Amino acid sequence: MSDSDPITPSSNMQEQEQEEQTISALSNELERFLRSFKDRDGNYKYFDKINNMMAASSTSITIDYIDFDSFAPSLAKDITHKPDEMLSAFNEAVTSILLEIHPEYANTIREHVRVRIGNYAVQKGLRDINADVINKLLGVSGMVVRSSEIKPLGKRIAYRCLNCNQISFSQLKGLVLKKPLRCINCSEKELEMDVEHSLFIDFQLVRLQELPEDLPAGQLPHYIEVTILGDLVDQCRPGDRIMLTGIVRIDQEYSFGSGNPTSQKTSLFRLRMEGNNIEYLGGRPGDKKTRSIERISISTEDERQILMLSKKPDIYDKLISSFAPHVHGHEVIKESILLLIVGSITKKLDDGSTRRGDINVLLVGDPGTAKSEMLKFAAKIAPRGLYTSGRGSTAAGLTAAVVRDKSGIMMLEAGAVVLGDQGLVCIDEFDKIKAEDRSALHEVMEQQTCSVAKGGIVATLNARTSILSAANPMYGKYDPYKNITENVNLPVPLLTRFDLVYVIRDLPEKEKDSKIASHILEIHKDVKKSSQGTINIDLFSKYLAFAKQIAEPELTGEAISIIRDYYMKMRNVDSDSMITVTPRQLEGLIRLATARARLLLKDKVERDDAERSLFLVQRMLETAGVDVNTGKVDLGVLHGKPFSEISKLKLFMEIFSSISGEDKNDVEENVFIGELIKTGKFTDSDARMYIKKAMNDGQIYERKPGFYSKA
Repeated sequence: MSDSDPITPSSNMQEQEQEEQTISALSNELERFLRSFKDRDGNYKYFDKINNMMAASSTSITIDYIDFDSFAPSLAKDITHKPDEMLSAFNEAVTSILLEIHPEYANTIREHVRVRIGNYAVQKGLRDINADVINKLLGVSGMVVRSSEIKPLGKRIAYRCLNCNQISFSQLKGLVLKKPLRCINCSEKELEMDVEHSLFIDFQLVRLQELPEDLPAGQLPHYIEVTILGDLVDQCRPGDRIMLTGIVRIDQEYSFGSGNPTSQKTSLFRLRMEGNNIEYLGGRPGDKKTRSIERISISTEDERQILMLSKKPDIYDKLISSFAPHVHGHEVIKESILLLIVGSITKKLDDGSTRRGDINVLLVGDPGTAKSEMLKFAAKIAPRGLYTSGRGSTAAGLTAAVVRDKSGIMMLEAGAVVLGDQGLVCIDEFDKIKAEDRSALHEVMEQQTCSVAKGGIVATLNARTSILSAANPMYGKYDPYKNITENVNLPVPLLTRFDLVYVIRDLPEKEKDSKIASHILEIHKDVKKSSQGTINIDLFSKYLAFAKQIAEPELTGEAISIIRDYYMKMRNVDSDSMITVTPRQLEGLIRLATARARLLLKDKVERDDAERSLFLVQRMLETAGVDVNTGKVDLGVLHGKPFSEISKLKLFMEIFSSISGEDKNDVEENVFIGELIKTGKFTDSDARMYIKKAMNDGQIYERKPGFYSKA
């Protein structure tokens, strides 16, 4: 046994040499692939990519797994089973080609060159990641739910000896660095870190959670922590659906014993993934076949189809009929939701203030009128859509929460409206949110920001999102003899922040009911045929994303005069048809007209866009804006008190003052009621009700039975 002891170091050396030989042989083979692979058009695909690295100042290139598999199937298998060896050989191959073309750039980025595997075929669900796949390369689809700040990670730390200035290095193993115990030259134990000779790379922790559509019945979603390095950091934000290609790693767990305050390593390990490449799940939720490098990819072919579609004369009707084709009718509401998805542009003024460009819509309606169906469909096809329900939503879940990290650091966690920034948030059961939680939305809906001041974190986050909400009436069904503020349990300041409020009533009509019945029965008979829109859903989604990217169309003089005339007509105080509109409604009209022009891919807001926006507001007024006391349209209904009530109160107080006179005498009840009835605006019961109201509001009080005085 003693004879064999001295041989150990040399056998280690031999193993090391063999390993280096195999890696260099491998990298020669991979270099051949990188230099000689041609795409269908006969271009040297990867050689050109490496050639362009300096121009793009990038440190990584992406290899398509399918290309590599067709070139060397046996090596493609090794990528799955020996990813570390293969990827380091790949990095070497890229570096050696780069050294030939751009030697200076190659030497600068030598330590940072990375090869990423795209379009990777070996995929597993988050639930299937177990002990069998440790140190293997896998593709996993999921949703990013949390991402940490970016920190520097020491890949190689240099230590300088204080005695002889010799530099020793400590290498990174997993996420653990081992500091050298003593100097290799003079055995001095005093070593200090030398930042100049050390190598640091960007590091970020991301939490990936199972996609909702992959969730088995009755299970909680699984998640995995992912470490992301180098130029991959900040590629994905919370809310993104991604396909992650990475190597499964393990970290040892620590236990703190009851009698032992220090931590001890246990035989338990925790799984994590080391990210190699991130691709976005294209298309709509549930479709994992299409992958893309960008968040929303619209190819030139898609763009051609979109522009062809927009030139058709009946495109507007086609777009509306393609929205939620499984829901019959509700064309005006569908049109409004389409305008909400596309929206207008937030204008920044020179003084730093902004003008909101997003449209908010509220649907109030009887149960069973397909409100939730339309909300879910909108969240599905919007370029960035989220769906949440009122019962399970708190202020922190809607806006932002401050959470304490494992390390004890306070971290901001984004809520629904922050994740839906520059997109759409659908809030169902809007009336069921607690009042204190709902108040968090006031700022979001008008200022489009979300402010947090908790645990030493004071932050204002962007929440440039459109809000589409649905609420049920307070009494189960909508009561047509009460105004909207009495029907819905929502505060007036919140109601006025909605550009459009629609009341959906379920009234029996023979013809309409027969059509709805046939439509529903048709869906159950032939699911595929009956739920198809005129435009394919993928193209429809891309059309909306494309329309959203269009710069703001210009308002023409004709459109401006139509909107101005309508506004002035509504503000005309002298006429009987006066509606108490505010400048907020005027801005709403402009937003709707602009959104329609963008939806039709126009660069000018024309006459028909302005007229259509007036039509939508008029439809809203016919349902939600009618004062039940007079039967006239009055927007004051949404603002708490209709005009008729305000004018009646004014008349009531004027008559009271005239009877009491300058000396402020007591007013006898019977005389006062008689005078009120004479005006023709009050009945006996009306007069008595108003007296009660004025007493409750503290305007008058009863000095002695049957006699009133002004408070």
